[in-house]
Amino acid sequence: MGSKNKLKRFNENATFKNVIQPAREEVVSHFKYQGKWNEFFGNDHPITLELGCGKGEYTVALARKYPNRNFIGIDIQGARFWRGAKTALEEGLNNVAFMRTQIELVDAAFAESEIQEIWITFPDPQMKYKRTKHRMTNPEFLVKYQRILQPNGIVNLKTDSEFMHGYTLGLLQGRGEEILYAHHDVYSNTESPDEVTATQTFYEKQYLEIGKAITYIKFRLH
Repeated sequence: MGSKNKLKRFNENATFKNVIQPAREEVVSHFKYQGKWNEFFGNDHPITLELGCGKGEYTVALARKYPNRNFIGIDIQGARFWRGAKTALEEGLNNVAFMRTQIELVDAAFAESEIQEIWITFPDPQMKYKRTKHRMTNPEFLVKYQRILQPNGIVNLKTDSEFMHGYTLGLLQGRGEEILYAHHDVYSNTESPDEVTATQTFYEKQYLEIGKAITYIKFRLH
């Protein structure tokens, strides 16, 4: 994407009512929407997050499917989720928002037990050992998710990385977490949840074209 296109999207994001772009200091000091996201949406519907949302495919697709739930896509790359934010506005989806911030600030952006469900879609697996702290399912991130999730809240991990799938599955099993579903190739399994196979991200389609398997884990944190 050219720099002119990025700048255009950044500028357009600033005019979108469904896009929030706080400075890091705003989030960590006392974020105005922490514990008050239902005021932002104007209802008390349950909230689902898509972390590292990219173009926001899951955020928008789930919002279409579940009009009585609210969905927030989070990514540090505002030029990416511009597409999802624009689509949501064009379709009049009032249950969609996008927030530009770092994923590690998620527990500062949301209050304890404020979130019902989390989707992590095709994160960077950060395979090198020294990058472990950046893996979005490492123990520190799991603690953050547990803090903001309701007691029976769900986490979904969908990835093309066998390494990320195996790492997460082993970590969850070692911690004694509740694994609701796990499969290393969701499109070869007729019992895969519809939400997993019905929506395909931009990158997922590219992976499928070259025959790469897509993995999925659904779990609860206790």
